[in-house]
Amino acid sequence: MREHIYELAIVGAGPAGIATAVESYLQGVRDIILLEKDENHNSTIRKYYKDNKRVDVAWKGQKVELDGNIYFIDGTKETTLDFFDELLKNHSVELRTHVEVTGIEKKDDYFEVHMAGKSIKAKYVVVTIGRMGKPNKPSYKIPPAIRKKVNYTTDDCGSGEKVLVVGGGDSAVEYAVDLSKNNEVAICYRRETFRRANPTNQRDIANAIAHKEVRPILGVNIDGLEATEDGKIRVLFNEIEPEIFDRVIYAIGGTTPSAFLSSSGIKEEDGKPVHNEYYETNVKGLFVAGDITQESGGSIALGLNHGYAIACHIKGCS
Repeated sequence: MREHIYELAIVGAGPAGIATAVESYLQGVRDIILLEKDENHNSTIRKYYKDNKRVDVAWKGQKVELDGNIYFIDGTKETTLDFFDELLKNHSVELRTHVEVTGIEKKDDYFEVHMAGKSIKAKYVVVTIGRMGKPNKPSYKIPPAIRKKVNYTTDDCGSGEKVLVVGGGDSAVEYAVDLSKNNEVAICYRRETFRRANPTNQRDIANAIAHKEVRPILGVNIDGLEATEDGKIRVLFNEIEPEIFDRVIYAIGGTTPSAFLSSSGIKEEDGKPVHNEYYETNVKGLFVAGDITQESGGSIALGLNHGYAIACHIKGCS
């Protein structure tokens, strides 16, 4: 008996992955599998967005017209997750969680999608791994004694701590403002302003600094971290004297999973996978979608449009 071959396999169950699945279903594809390494879809939103965080169609003022059949509107973290729950519920898409794809191998007329100890076959494959699935880490080593107190989200934060947030983008600003309600917070950024953050977050951090709720350490670089005798973190700044903190949180963006792309035969240029206007890579039948295609992340709306373009191309309706 011939082993089952899915018509479409999608790696990553974020907005772009779900959109590709749903738009493909609406175009007539009925044998779709969605593979997610975490316990549920949209793990980036679940991990990196604070409760009730606003989620906009326009990301950083980026106006994007929706091309497909999915009508996404501004909302919150919670309403956005509910929205994608409903999309999956109302369309016949197999979602398989706790599955980490290790590579994709091109065969004659199908792909083998490799996972730990097993693989599946699919006619088409779409990679929608988000950059935040692999958060950027500092170049210097973190001493083992303090690794549990050096984080990349706020999940482990409590109250009454002296916290240093490192970064100048939206996540860093949001972490600093949110943590300042119950902690002593400083934010360190190598530039003098928070121009990378969206206007709302720029206003919020300016207000927090003005009211001395967050202490700015701007135009300053960090050379390394050391563990103190009592288990705290000594931050070694380049331009100013060291300072001791209870916890350090890095919010310095994410990285394209270059090793994974390379092992799957996908070429990169300027830190992004090479693709055509339909997001098909140099490997025929293998696509990329979502913020992995952008230099520094991207909007949910862009991911939805990628999914629509791919579905139309696969079914020959573009």
